Amino acid sequence: MAIKITPTKANLIKSKSSLAFSTKGYNLLDKKRTVLIQEIMKLVKQSEEIEQQITEIFKEAYIALQQVTISMGLNHVEEYALSIPQEEDFDVRTRSVMGVDIPEIVDNVDKNKNFSLPYGFHENNPALDVAIEKFNEVKHLSYKLAEIESTAFKLSIEIKKTQKSANALDKIQIPKLKDQIKYIEESIEEKDREENFRIKKVKKHNQS
Repeated sequence: MAIKITPTKANLIKSKSSLAFSTKGYNLLDKKRTVLIQEIMKLVKQSEEIEQQITEIFKEAYIALQQVTISMGLNHVEEYALSIPQEEDFDVRTRSVMGVDIPEIVDNVDKNKNFSLPYGFHENNPALDVAIEKFNEVKHLSYKLAEIESTAFKLSIEIKKTQKSANALDKIQIPKLKDQIKYIEESIEEKDREENFRIKKVKKHNQS
C-alpha cells in the first residue's frame, strides 16, 4: 500500500511523535492486560475455594437435616422451615478495577454477631440449629460466589477489548508509522542528495 503523506520535516516530527504516543499506549494496554489477567486468576482461585466450602457445608447441613428429620419427624421440620425467612437484605455497589466497574455485594447481616434462630427452644434439638446455620452460611457464600463470577465475567470482557486495542496498535498502527517515518526519512535524504548534487554542479559551472 502506497504511503500518502508529504515527505517534509514537519511531517517527520509529527510521525515520530505519533509513534512515541502509540508505543506508550501499547505498553500501557499491555500492562493493563497483564494486571487484569492476574486479577482473573486470583478470582478463579477464590471461586474454587468457595465452591469447595459450599460443597462441604452443604454436606454437613444435609447430614444435620437427616438427623433432625429422624429425631423430630418430617412434620415438625416443615413447621420450623416455614418460620425461617427465605431471604435477607443485601445491597450491590460498584468499585473500579483498572477502569472497570465491578459489582460488590454488601451483605447486611453482621457476621460478627451470633446467628439468631427464628424460633424458640420448644421441641427442637441442636441438629436443627446446625442445619439452619449451615444452610444460612451457604447462602452468604453464594452471594460471594455470584460477586466473584460476575467480576470475572466483566474483567474477561475488558481483557478482550484491551487485547483488541493492543493488537491494533502493535500490528497495524505502529508498523504503519514506522513505514511512514522510513519513507519520509528516505525521501528527505534523497532530496538532500539531489540538492547537494545541484549545488556542486552550479559551483563547478561557475568556476569554469
